[in-house]
Amino acid sequence: MGILSKVLYAWALGSSLLGTMAMAQTDKKPNVIIILTDDQGYGDIAAHGNKVIKTPTMDKLHDEGVRFTNFHSGTTCAPSRSGLLTGVDGNRAGVWHTIGGASLLREKFVLMPQVFEENGYATGMYGKWHLGDAYPYRPEDRGFQETVVHGGGGVGQTPDYWQNNYFDDTYWRNGVPEKFEGYCTDIFFSEAMDFMERKKDHPFFLYISLNAPHGPLNVPQKYYDMYKGEKTINDDQKAYYGMITNIDDNIALLDKKLEALGLKDNTILIFMTDNGTQTGHKVVKGKVQGYNAGMRGHKGSQYEGGHRVPFFMRWKDGKLTGGRSIDQLTMNFDVLPTLIDLCDLGKVPNLGYDGKSLAPLLNKEVEKLPHRYCVVDNNRLQQPVKWRMSAVMDDDWRLIDGKELYHIRKDPGQEKDIASKHPEKVREMREAYEKWWDYTSRDFSRYEAYKVGVPSIEETTITVHDLHSSDPIAWNQSYIRDPESGKKPAFADGFYMIDVQQDGYYEIELRRWPKESNLAFNATPPQFGQAEKWYKVLPQGVSYPLKSASLDIDALHLDSPVDMKSTNVTFKAYLVKGRKRLKTSFIREDGVRFGAFYAYLRKVGALSDQKETK
Repeated sequence: MGILSKVLYAWALGSSLLGTMAMAQTDKKPNVIIILTDDQGYGDIAAHGNKVIKTPTMDKLHDEGVRFTNFHSGTTCAPSRSGLLTGVDGNRAGVWHTIGGASLLREKFVLMPQVFEENGYATGMYGKWHLGDAYPYRPEDRGFQETVVHGGGGVGQTPDYWQNNYFDDTYWRNGVPEKFEGYCTDIFFSEAMDFMERKKDHPFFLYISLNAPHGPLNVPQKYYDMYKGEKTINDDQKAYYGMITNIDDNIALLDKKLEALGLKDNTILIFMTDNGTQTGHKVVKGKVQGYNAGMRGHKGSQYEGGHRVPFFMRWKDGKLTGGRSIDQLTMNFDVLPTLIDLCDLGKVPNLGYDGKSLAPLLNKEVEKLPHRYCVVDNNRLQQPVKWRMSAVMDDDWRLIDGKELYHIRKDPGQEKDIASKHPEKVREMREAYEKWWDYTSRDFSRYEAYKVGVPSIEETTITVHDLHSSDPIAWNQSYIRDPESGKKPAFADGFYMIDVQQDGYYEIELRRWPKESNLAFNATPPQFGQAEKWYKVLPQGVSYPLKSASLDIDALHLDSPVDMKSTNVTFKAYLVKGRKRLKTSFIREDGVRFGAFYAYLRKVGALSDQKETK
């Protein structure tokens, strides 16, 4: 081959390789990042009209991408997350409460990370899970290959590591406790960016589900100081706004990281929140503190302010840019079907979605999706009640509790009930609710159960956070320290659901304090935390003289005295395979009975082992 021929051949080969590389880059599936904040409402963003809060990065996402202005979630944390991750209504997913054993996402559903994992994506999750703290409900059991998470529904709740308080906490990395330095939100974003760095050459799905700005309102001093002199908001709101601005700064760092890694244009970046504002709006003696975008209701409410939330999506390579608004009714359970379409995911294990793909709207293939009714409610009970705190919705109308009717476009503040003027509309929307209730309540007769005796898991930890009881539950560590510090004493007596995987002998260890604390029954841990108004101080612990402990599993009943100088009472019992109700109790000297705050279960041998010992 002559010199010219060699040059031409090298040029052609180089052009071919460049073309192949360009095609490979173009054809690479988009990365997906979902940033979900906790208890941040629609009005807690400057772009939505808030004149006080500082959210320049969120505002930029609002202006750069596609924004949904009629997007709805659940009314509280766990129900909202279950709908987002499954693509089905939160109640049908088995999550209608945030505690009491009704926040365990049904095992039968295939979750968003599992869908992405099945399609070759790396998956990572950082922050708040709130859908089960023991096998098989943990995030690492549900499709996330890498996790760094706190326990329960917030830092400092009962399943969380003892005395976590947002700063220098211990979180679980892939199920193993690990001590971290720094502020919780900074840590979760830092870990997420490290994941991006390691997976930059591979499509990834990243779920940054934050505990902030959920209470307690603990925030770095400099972020509180940003609002210290603001007279239109109260002290709690100053800390709350500071937490949101800290999130905003971290999103800016993440965006810069995407750009530095060359991933920004082909990443679907979603920013959303889980429910209406918890702290951002309050009216005291007729004086408004904060901002709620003209909506009625806050977190937990069936009115618009309880569940209408921000939803911004940006993807330059997918042409989801330009600050375009979509005002059709959309739901959190629409997100998974939408991402399946946008990412062209061919392997989808479960097609039983309640949500609809919004891809045709996003891609401008249609101007409007077919009419539908959707329902949100608040059923923070052991047994959901029909019509309780419910809203039936379509693009224009809201039926509240089956009685009040509002035209949301004409009356966004839901001030004028016009049900009497539109009886046919009320009837139609009530019929839609009846169908929804019949559909979503079919599994209400079955509670989810933690699996014990799994060969790969040495010990299962269950906390009072998941106790099935209608009594007040010690769901956070303030109540663990002092069960009588709330409006009502948190001495619940109920049961846990367990699913024994193997016949054999088990040890069930009951504790007043968590194992990592190493505290005895008679311990009175001192107050914990700083004393600033914006910083939650945990109360001094209270010791209760305990007479005995008991264990009930179906027909089995065991009793044991309590040694107050000990850390635990341990029972040994032979359990047969299957689902059971586990009741653990402490009985005080004055006769008050309450469920053990912490229970640790481990398999210690088979029946044959006991025979050999004898």
